[in-house]
Amino acid sequence: MGITRRKFLGWIGAATTAASISGQKVHAASNRQFEGYPESFGVLHDTTLCIGCRKCEEACNSVNSLPAPQQPFEDLTILENRRRTDVDAFTVVNRFETDKGAPPVFVKKQCNHCLEPACASACFVKALRKDKTGAVVYDASLCVGCRYCMIACPFDIPAYEYDEPLTPRIRKCNLCRFRIKKGLLPGCVESCPREALIFGDRKNLLKKARKRIEKFPHRYTDHIYGEHEMGGTSWLYLAGSGFSKVGMREDLGNKPASQFTSGPLSAVPIIVGLWPVLLTGIYAVSKRKDKIAEEERKEAVAATIADADKNMEKSLAQLRDKMTREKEAAINLEIKKALKEAARKNEAAEKEESEEISK
Repeated sequence: MGITRRKFLGWIGAATTAASISGQKVHAASNRQFEGYPESFGVLHDTTLCIGCRKCEEACNSVNSLPAPQQPFEDLTILENRRRTDVDAFTVVNRFETDKGAPPVFVKKQCNHCLEPACASACFVKALRKDKTGAVVYDASLCVGCRYCMIACPFDIPAYEYDEPLTPRIRKCNLCRFRIKKGLLPGCVESCPREALIFGDRKNLLKKARKRIEKFPHRYTDHIYGEHEMGGTSWLYLAGSGFSKVGMREDLGNKPASQFTSGPLSAVPIIVGLWPVLLTGIYAVSKRKDKIAEEERKEAVAATIADADKNMEKSLAQLRDKMTREKEAAINLEIKKALKEAARKNEAAEKEESEEISK
């Protein structure tokens, strides 16, 4: 039997009452503003140079050992669809038609690795955090599956493994942190044939972006997307037309996400503190229910097989009896025929002998 909404709310009420009685004060994990890592790495994506070849997608898939896509990376017809990242694709390239008569613009989408990440600010168990490399990293061992990060992210990036029943995870781009630590470039940057992706110190990338805008003012919009949006991001963009024309939000403002999330989270400290306990309890009940259902299924299968074996044995026994009876009947019939034939021959012999005597 599933968990009803009434029962779930009842558990929350009971847990809240218990916490109130105990007098224990619990604080949200993100009630302090994150200072960031101004010296961290980043990537500059010059959309005017991107040709939509999907080499970055292929490289990302390879270095992160992700499942092969349904459509091969060489198939560029997929660019006709507007796509978002998911559990099996940490980056996607989308095509945009901007000004009339202008060539299409290709834009790579992935986690922007905010300087003060909304996802980390909303995560009360600190499963998401900003790393000094610039990457926003995820620790599955701490995650309770609340998916607040998905709601908080203004770029609609974190994806959840809904098809994984026991150990679902949040999945997203990790800036190839494991490669950066080895002195290697992120997979997408290394594979780009047009150098539309540049990796380096964020401060240096901002300088390069400004120089390009100053040198080619007619090619670029006079703005570096990600320099200030939501407090700044480690992933920076240059574009030749308005950023809203290439699928990027221009309504985010410059305040970091922590200024919006810390207040609401601190307003419900008890629920935030008890949420992992509640989720663990619900998960345990759900697992127990699934375990019982699996045991019942196995018992039902075993009983069905046993009944089938009994029925088969009974049918075989009946068949053996029938064959035995038929065989006995056939033998008796042959014996009767043989006795009858012997009697006939004996009678004929006696008759012949009688005729010989009478002569």
